[in-house]
Amino acid sequence: MNSPVSKPRQRAPTAGTDQKREAILRAAEVLFHTQGYERTTIEQIVAALGVTKPYVYYYFHNKQEIFETLSWLPTVECFTVFDGDEDAHLPPHERAARGLERLIRATVLHYPAAFFAYREPQAFRPEFKLAQKKIANHFYDRFCELLEAGRRSGHLQFNETRITALAACSLPGFLYSWYQPDGRLPAEAMVQELTSLAWRVIGLQPASPPPSTPRSARRSS
Repeated sequence: MNSPVSKPRQRAPTAGTDQKREAILRAAEVLFHTQGYERTTIEQIVAALGVTKPYVYYYFHNKQEIFETLSWLPTVECFTVFDGDEDAHLPPHERAARGLERLIRATVLHYPAAFFAYREPQAFRPEFKLAQKKIANHFYDRFCELLEAGRRSGHLQFNETRITALAACSLPGFLYSWYQPDGRLPAEAMVQELTSLAWRVIGLQPASPPPSTPRSARRSS
């Protein structure tokens, strides 16, 4: 999936490029999360890193590019959970259930950047929003196909397909309003709790599918 984010400013890779870009992204992520997009400035990102403005501008064109870069990775991680072939041998209801679990896990593991799109959608450029909509539609089309096949086989029970898909995915989507990574449940326990609830939404019938293998929690962009 091609990224709608502008290409980095540096003309050629250099030693430590990835680590330096990652440091900028992580510092900015904290600021965007704690005080929002509008209140965060390049000056604050620079100060948090202890570097100069040209250092940041060497890797990113502006604050918006940093914000979109942070937001794009979890978007792809979440909305491509049905694109791999690791579950191709499974029946549709198990593929739907496992994909839903992977989406929830990706949302939790990419906290807080995974929630930026929910909190501040107005910060994105129109072309970025269009790319988000395209990849989301791709996900929901595939998810709905699997749900309907699972219903036909008698393994899933629900009424409206699209509403069911949206409702199941709203469970991780609304985490942005209340989730705390240092809360009572550790990340993986939260994933399992939400997955169990999401499986109920799609009407998954016993026996439940075996747990999926977590995808690598990549944090680079």
